[in-house]
Amino acid sequence: MTTGEAAVEASPQRSLASSDHLRHVESMTQLPSGAGQISHLNAVILGEPLASEENDLVFPSHDFSRQALVSSPEQYWKMYKRSVEDPAGFWSEIASQFYWREKWYPEVYSENIDVSKGTVKFEWFKGARTNICYNAVDQNVEAGNGGKVAIYWEGNEPGDDGQLTYAELLEKICQLANYLKHVGVQKGDAVVIYLPMLMELPITMLACARIGAVHSVVFAGFSAESLAQRIIDCKPKVVITCNAVKRGSKAIHLKEIVDSALVESDKNGVPVGLCLTFENQSAMKREDTKWTEGRDVWWQDVVPQFPTKCAVEWVDAEDPLFLLYTSGSTGKPKGVLHTAGGYMVYTATTFKYAFDYKPSDIYWCTADCGWITGHSYVTYGPLLNGATVVVFEGAPNYPDSGRCWDIVDKYKVTIFYTAPTLVRSLMREGNEYVTHYSRKSLRVLGSVGEPINPSAWRWFYNVVGDSRCPISDTWWQTETGGFMITPLPGAWSQKPGSATFPFFGVQPVIVDEKGNEIEGECSGYLCIKRSWPGAFRTLYGDHERYETTYFKPFAGYYFTGDGCSRDKDGYYWLTGRVDDVINVSGHRIGTAEVESALVSHPHCAEAAVVGVEHEIKGQGIYAFVTLVEGVPYSEELRKSLILVVRNQIGAFAAPDKIHWAPGLPKTRSGKIMRRILRKIASRQLDELGDTSTLADPSVVDQLIALSDC
Repeated sequence: MTTGEAAVEASPQRSLASSDHLRHVESMTQLPSGAGQISHLNAVILGEPLASEENDLVFPSHDFSRQALVSSPEQYWKMYKRSVEDPAGFWSEIASQFYWREKWYPEVYSENIDVSKGTVKFEWFKGARTNICYNAVDQNVEAGNGGKVAIYWEGNEPGDDGQLTYAELLEKICQLANYLKHVGVQKGDAVVIYLPMLMELPITMLACARIGAVHSVVFAGFSAESLAQRIIDCKPKVVITCNAVKRGSKAIHLKEIVDSALVESDKNGVPVGLCLTFENQSAMKREDTKWTEGRDVWWQDVVPQFPTKCAVEWVDAEDPLFLLYTSGSTGKPKGVLHTAGGYMVYTATTFKYAFDYKPSDIYWCTADCGWITGHSYVTYGPLLNGATVVVFEGAPNYPDSGRCWDIVDKYKVTIFYTAPTLVRSLMREGNEYVTHYSRKSLRVLGSVGEPINPSAWRWFYNVVGDSRCPISDTWWQTETGGFMITPLPGAWSQKPGSATFPFFGVQPVIVDEKGNEIEGECSGYLCIKRSWPGAFRTLYGDHERYETTYFKPFAGYYFTGDGCSRDKDGYYWLTGRVDDVINVSGHRIGTAEVESALVSHPHCAEAAVVGVEHEIKGQGIYAFVTLVEGVPYSEELRKSLILVVRNQIGAFAAPDKIHWAPGLPKTRSGKIMRRILRKIASRQLDELGDTSTLADPSVVDQLIALSDC
């Protein structure tokens, strides 16, 4: 019996009967283990191999907990309790650690989250004046850390790399900020950024923030049509891009995509007079780049000519910081707007605690800055903590599937934050690509973007982390700005696949279809009551849609759009988007649940499930399955996969169709394009729509060819 098992068996049974909304976390503090008495449970401590059962508990080692920022359930409970009972005091105390030109007055925050009581509105630190760029960069230089590396940059080709210290980063930010001011960009003006993960991407974000301009980063994988939609909506003064980028062995001509988008925006009455273009020589020569005289300007010809010092534009905490467009069900992208002060405080604080950040850490998040993760946890959150960040522009499997671990060893990465999709993809390639490398520097792992199924969690923990690194399995959204439900490494035991407990100040509730809060062990719709500093303030130009989408479904709550379960120990389990729920003969089945069951099969590397019309059941379950490398398709395997789902969930959840998939349609960031899968499953092949954002568009043709197999 391990020490962890002894702790579990010795723990008294707990009750979750309290109606207090803190009941779920309060119950943890009654026990040193934070686990409670759970039947049929195996427990391990970090550093010991993890067994394969579904209900394992993973406890932090005593050494890890002893040095952790939050080292016990009791410490967490004390901080969490204060954060929800005295949010003004809690957050003002944290905010005082940042630089404010003027302090907030008269109150820390004001809110109306109940649409039935008037316009929904959040304000945090209103009246205070600050600047997120100054806090993230200048403050580090002024504290004597100008010589510390801020960014290690790793290019597409091994050996193509670079770095910037905080002092060097500040100079480059100031040069671009001065140029932008020179061409007429002022506080409140929008700047659209369509760049790959060059160092110039975070530089541009920070330069905009320095002068009070509102940046809108568009993922450099979106089509010209998608880019044009965003340009038309926010009407930028400038578009910033580069001529091309190489992803793996493939060159992508970004400037040509921008050219097409600018033609489209001009047709719609939104002309853009300046396109600042960075010359990415490793991907395309200057002379091969298509050019529009009078509009296009080479970055290298103008930006380095400007001074390396630039005055800071002090902005109100509630002034806009950035717009980030996310997909909408209507087809029109939603411009999520985040403001300067609350977002700054929240992203910095979540980064610090969720990764147990130490000044000696080397941190790598694989996300692109075209998504919220790249904003909050590549650029702002880490730099606000004075961290050293790895920025990678390349494919994680180029030149082979060991690239991630090569980078980890090269830079001695201690915190590695990535998406479950990438984890599953690397699982499929085999352990040898991982074990070939040391990875001894790693001490914390992280997961983002979707629920991570338990088998992928275990592989990540066992193989990548050598059974010694806790996993911060974070749940949050573009709209929330930062982590909402997340483990705190060292504070409590983890359950593979669970996001565990709420972050400070976050009050999650699970409601039924009528909006009634459900107590204890349950499943339902995940909502948040009360505001938090990092919350988005509106949808740009459409506050009515903001209220309708997020606050009208359940009055008095922020509706996340996600399904969620809470187990008898208070742990939260995200089950996927509510619109990813399939109604089979009256049974509401989460696609994530079926996918998790399928990938638990030893021959299944990845799965994606969608609903299709069924003349008897209403909806049927259609599963796209990618097999482990080298495993052949067979009818026996098809039956075996279906049997796994029947055994784990029930006969009602058994897939009606298993569609063999050599690969799944994904964006370059790893997001599965389920819209395309639904069209293939429904045989609506003339309605596939735009596939230009896919990392490998040929996957679609392969799936269509295998439709009847």
